[in-house]
Amino acid sequence: MAPTPSALPLPDYEQLDATALADLIRNGALHPGEVLEAAIARLERARPLNAIAMTHFEMARAEAARLGERSAAQRQTDATQAPLSGVPFLLKDLGLALEGTVTTQGCAFFKDAVADHDSTLVQRYRAAGLNIFGKTTSPEFGQTATTESRLFGLTRNPWNHEISAGGSSGGAAVAVASGIVPVAHASDGGGSIRIPASHCGVFGLKPSRGRVPMGPKIQEGWMGLSSQNVISRTVRDSALLLQLSQGPEAGSRARPPEHDVLQAIVQPPRALRIALMLNNPFGMPVHPDCLAATQFAAACCEALGHKVDLAQPTLAVGDLFQGMGVATATGMLSSVRAREAALGRAAREDEFEALNWRSLQLAQGYKAEQVFQARQAFDTAGRTLDLFFEEFDVILSPVTAAPAPALGAMSLDQPYESFVQSAMMASPFTALFNMSGHPAMSVPLHWNAAGMPFGAHFAGGYGQEALLLALAAQLEAAHPWAHRRPPV
Repeated sequence: MAPTPSALPLPDYEQLDATALADLIRNGALHPGEVLEAAIARLERARPLNAIAMTHFEMARAEAARLGERSAAQRQTDATQAPLSGVPFLLKDLGLALEGTVTTQGCAFFKDAVADHDSTLVQRYRAAGLNIFGKTTSPEFGQTATTESRLFGLTRNPWNHEISAGGSSGGAAVAVASGIVPVAHASDGGGSIRIPASHCGVFGLKPSRGRVPMGPKIQEGWMGLSSQNVISRTVRDSALLLQLSQGPEAGSRARPPEHDVLQAIVQPPRALRIALMLNNPFGMPVHPDCLAATQFAAACCEALGHKVDLAQPTLAVGDLFQGMGVATATGMLSSVRAREAALGRAAREDEFEALNWRSLQLAQGYKAEQVFQARQAFDTAGRTLDLFFEEFDVILSPVTAAPAPALGAMSLDQPYESFVQSAMMASPFTALFNMSGHPAMSVPLHWNAAGMPFGAHFAGGYGQEALLLALAAQLEAAHPWAHRRPPV
């Protein structure tokens, strides 16, 4: 039987976001070790949800002990130099390197791939004072909108254990929703922050292309489709993590304009022109619960003084999603080739799930012209949406076209024909903004009659994260969600 919250260390832990935890640690009210043990206890309680791929407890305990030895004066310097000092944190088991630890990409072929360096983003997280104590689950190479893998098994939605938590950052969303951590690293190549945030009732923002560094080994994941950020319980935590992690690194070329996103959430935004996009870009139906969440969000925005009108950009959807398949498969092939070189042997079919092995075979046959055309399609969509954002400040749409599917429906270990229909309902809205490079977020405003969360999807102009976060903070104040928790 799982322990009750009062039986766990630091009973108030779940009520505190990362910002509040950091303040209490800095002021000496909490010890970093005490907070870490509270997070570890919640992780152990939530083991049945299978949100954790691996743990780094001893490394984190050593760091907590080191931080606990700092004097009161030293702790106060953290307010500017390391504002999240001692706050427990989880990385996604995909795409980031933490020196001396394994990142598996959710794939057996990488199950013992030990990193020899820290990614630039990990360096920034550590500089901010975050204490990394584990990694969250992801599907193999993040190639589906659920979090299930042959390597780690099924990650379960904390609101209903028989359905998907979303993906590919499903482990991160579950870790936040179930109270393990208030904020966790996540990444998004087609909706992988926003879809699990929606399915788990938490907040997630995908930044503009180039906002958060991907290096040092690559500058753009999946030809610019992929972005790094976090999933959080509160808007201010997402704003703080973005403020601390944004900005170019050596080699950066895509540089969106930088804003003080923390300052942006202090006051409500001006009256916004919001385009309400209800039609599925694929021409398929949208589930009534997804529409209800979107229409509720529209009503909330109108009540706050924003102007909402039905409008939808015209995009070459077929070309875009065909290009997305080329970009993601060739990106995966490049990673596999590098691993083959490191191991000195070829990858085997039994080390991959069926659909990813299929994609790897297809990628070997793609021509340079197809890769060029894919990026050209993305850039054309970016231009179209830039022009659309001259008329509207924000686009509001459903996050997904269907509710969270049953576990297994979107597994990568099945025939392509049975996978594709569910996949088309998962990311027709979210993926558009990966391809165009614009920022977008899922805001948890709606729960259906069965008590399941459904996010509302907002996208903004390139570099306009501050505007989106200001709107999210305004909605959070008007319609709070942090108190809504899944059953333990």
